[in-house]
Amino acid sequence: METASAHRQTQLEEVQVNLQNLTSTYIIGKRCFDFVASFVGLVLLSGVFLIISLLIKFDDPHGKVFYSQTRLGKDGQSFQMWKFRSMVSNADKMVDKLLLKNEAEGAMFKIKNDPRITRVGRVLRKYSLDELPQLYNVLRGDMSLVGPRPPLPREVDNYTNYDLQRLVVIPGCTGLWQISGRSDLGFSEMVALDIHYINSACFAQDLKILLRTVLVFIHPNGAY
Repeated sequence: METASAHRQTQLEEVQVNLQNLTSTYIIGKRCFDFVASFVGLVLLSGVFLIISLLIKFDDPHGKVFYSQTRLGKDGQSFQMWKFRSMVSNADKMVDKLLLKNEAEGAMFKIKNDPRITRVGRVLRKYSLDELPQLYNVLRGDMSLVGPRPPLPREVDNYTNYDLQRLVVIPGCTGLWQISGRSDLGFSEMVALDIHYINSACFAQDLKILLRTVLVFIHPNGAY
């Protein structure tokens, strides 16, 4: 019997997307930039990491500071994505009970006033501070600074071949979706933005997205 991962791989082989811009020069240069930037970022933000960790433990002494979740990256390969914990410790076990309250369309799960989010977590999410540990994923090569957001396996199980085009590149911490409305955008809009990013991939676009991401941090909109 074909496994879910094998089925996804078969589907990915049938995906057609314009990869002309994904030259070896671009891919190697992007990886070098990611490695240096994530290493420097982790060093410079070490104090911020400590403060956030203390706030999380003060808010919920019994829960862990960091939260890892299985996500799918390039070519559907799974990896553990890291975040600061912004929800109660048993949040994953509560998903099934909240599915009927899902406010996202397509293969996503989002609730604007999610009851699982802690007090500190709400602030972390608003300013995307919960995603800072993903710099470690970038350092490892699981993720890039810029690219499509890595989906959950259960989300990809509901993908069409068109949607699977998101998985032909390394996923990113930020991207066109992040700077264009974030959670206020629907799934189809997110996919369209990701495919546009892939089809027009270049260093200039990556730098522009990173600069606009800084503005989103300062003036957050659509994050929950």
